[in-house]
Amino acid sequence: MVFIKNPYHYLPIKYSFKIGFIDKIMKKLIGYARVSTDDQNLDLQIDALTQAGCHKNDIYKDKVSGAKTDRPGLTQCLDNLSPGDVLVVWRLDRLGRSMVHLVSIIEMLKEKGIGFKSLCDGAIDTTTASGELVFNIFSSMAQFEGRLVQERTQAGLSAARARGRKGGRPKVNASKIQAAKRMHLDKSMTLEDICGVLKISIPTLYRYLAS
Repeated sequence: MVFIKNPYHYLPIKYSFKIGFIDKIMKKLIGYARVSTDDQNLDLQIDALTQAGCHKNDIYKDKVSGAKTDRPGLTQCLDNLSPGDVLVVWRLDRLGRSMVHLVSIIEMLKEKGIGFKSLCDGAIDTTTASGELVFNIFSSMAQFEGRLVQERTQAGLSAARARGRKGGRPKVNASKIQAAKRMHLDKSMTLEDICGVLKISIPTLYRYLAS
């Protein structure tokens, strides 16, 4: 592993030898920062991301509550990530609304060949073997949390049916999921555009892509 200087920051270059030539793979660090209200300041997060190697032009920002599904900065950030890039956040709660939501985003990044790193949660770095192990533990916890929620929901629905009421999420047409995946692979549409066409929310789109 060697380091070169470029207009942005020092980036590691990995060399793999393939039949007489060298294949160079360069990582680009992309930052994401978020605060909940306009009264709060992003400077602390931006300074930390810059010190970690993110160029200021490669840091996407939101001033919105983490509970909100509409986060333009995050949407733009995810749209502009490319295989080999590493998404860097100051802290895990800056990215996901819940453990399940956080894991779904990171799993989607992994499928696209994109790394993830949290600065304040030093063990969370999917570009390293130990960080990958810790993330897998988090993923297992999220699955456990999801199963608990599912069990509680089913118990509630059973109790409601016993009282003569019906409930539950409407069944999703498989063709709608495939359409979402095709549009996402096309790269010509943003996540918001896809959600607008299919009449779904960003979290629902993440579930479709992960299914």
